[in-house]
Amino acid sequence: QIVELKVAMSCQGCVGAVKRVLGKLEGVDNFEIDLKEQKVSVTTSSLKPEQVLEAVSKSGKATSYWPEPPKGDANPPKEVAPKEVS
Repeated sequence: QIVELKVAMSCQGCVGAVKRVLGKLEGVDNFEIDLKEQKVSVTTSSLKPEQVLEAVSKSGKATSYWPEPPKGDANPPKEVAPKEVS
């Protein structure tokens, strides 16, 4: 599974911060960082997209999914329609 993220990076120092976080994260098989596009692609066989997003955001950089969230709602609505009582 490949998780693609948009990460606000402006210099090699930013890239280094993201590399450090991903290097320490268990479950990351491989990753590519494109500074020009501000794109980070993470290959993982065991992590969920939200786990990768959370880890990369710990680098202190603004992080979001690229270009859209993965299929399936990561944060389902909290409200649940009440069940009809028969």
